Amino acid sequence: MKLIILDQAGVINQSSDTFVKTPDEWIAIPGSLDAIARLTHAGYRVVVATNQSGIGRGLLDMATYNAINDKMYKAVNHAGGRIDAIFFCPHTQADQCACRKPGTGLFDEIMQRYGVNLTNVPTVGDSLKDLQAAAAVGAMPLLVLTGNGKITQKSKELPADTQIFADLSAVADALVGGE
Repeated sequence: MKLIILDQAGVINQSSDTFVKTPDEWIAIPGSLDAIARLTHAGYRVVVATNQSGIGRGLLDMATYNAINDKMYKAVNHAGGRIDAIFFCPHTQADQCACRKPGTGLFDEIMQRYGVNLTNVPTVGDSLKDLQAAAAVGAMPLLVLTGNGKITQKSKELPADTQIFADLSAVADALVGGE
């Protein structure tokens, strides 16, 4: 099985310092929906692994988060792609849970659900936490320069094997080629 793991805000949709709290605030990053479609057509199962501390902070409830994801699913489907599943951590950093990236709990759930090892599975993120979690399970950390990516790129703590791409479309180009 070909699998790719994507962070959500900053990779698929525009991120916000005040969190995406409503479906209206969810705005796809240009090219991201088509990139997911190309990955889907190339046989990749696309899954999302995302920290969603806005839930734990009380900025949005599960019904609203589900509505945001429904908008994302529909937009991806309209572009011809498919997101197979979303794995999310609703906790805040203060909760010290195992699922919040850079912890590997979300990745452990992915391995359990799909019965796969994540060694060298492309894992796309815009933050250091995304890349650290990927590296911790042996996945392939891919940094995109959308969202917080340009700031993250300057970090001295990037996992040694991190590859850097302009955006999710560039990742799709590298993995499956252009149309």
